[in-house]
Amino acid sequence: MFAIIGIVVVFGAVVGGYLMEHGNIRVLLQPAELLIIGGAGLGTVLIANPLHILMKIVKGLSGVLSGSPFTRQRYLDSLKMMYELFNKARKEGLLGLENDVEDPSKSPVFSKYPAFVKDHHTRDFVCDTMRMAVTGGVDPFDLDQMMELDMDVHHHESSQPITALSTMADSLPGLGIVAAVLGVVITMGALGGPPEEIGNKVAAALVGTFLGILLCYGLVGPVASNLAKISEDERAYYHVLRVVIVAFIKGMAPIMAVEIGRRAIPGNVRPSFQEVEKACRGGGAAAEPPVAEPPAAEPPAAAAASA
Repeated sequence: MFAIIGIVVVFGAVVGGYLMEHGNIRVLLQPAELLIIGGAGLGTVLIANPLHILMKIVKGLSGVLSGSPFTRQRYLDSLKMMYELFNKARKEGLLGLENDVEDPSKSPVFSKYPAFVKDHHTRDFVCDTMRMAVTGGVDPFDLDQMMELDMDVHHHESSQPITALSTMADSLPGLGIVAAVLGVVITMGALGGPPEEIGNKVAAALVGTFLGILLCYGLVGPVASNLAKISEDERAYYHVLRVVIVAFIKGMAPIMAVEIGRRAIPGNVRPSFQEVEKACRGGGAAAEPPVAEPPAAEPPAAAAASA
């Protein structure tokens, strides 16, 4: 929403200032210049990137217009889901989660959170990690390293459309110069004609430079920056899930693991302790005592099951 408002403000301010100086808006309407710059810019993206990155760019652009999905409510729902999952593991043992992680859509825990089930990246991140915990014999440190590796790979993939758009933005001023040079070539061919015609052609050539710079710094560049911030929000979200899972595998009680994860949430979307308490347990319940960390020699799966 704010991205749309920002785009309107940018173009509104530029056009409004131009009209205040009694400029002729029709002079700025140069479809040929826009075709040269926009078409060539799009072509550079097609040349430089494979299909899967192009699809990520399209998906990322829709995300920019709708805003970051990692809101306070998203974090609350995720912490509540992990709390319910860990409580089930405490009652039935980690082996009791086998059906949940194998088929999340039919899980009595995960199925209550359709946004989680539809997000295959987050779903696989949680379920694949818990699947390793269910099998047993995996040290919490190794599990943590495994999740970090998964996060690094996913973050690298999410940064590829950002790089592609940034490269396109960097090319737009140069493509604006190309359009301007072509306009000058056309103008030189019209020398000797009426002064009005020559003036219009010179104006059209200058509009090419204007459009290239405006699209670079007023549209494509800021969109790429917005995508980068959403990517960082996503990494922060995965980090919270990672902290919660590792804390539980180490032997902490579900409510303590969730509280540790809450502390890792960025401050602008971090829910309060009371909000998390109410979401997880309905409020009013006494806090669970922390479970002692199991001895190092005891397998993580057995430790969580006995807890």
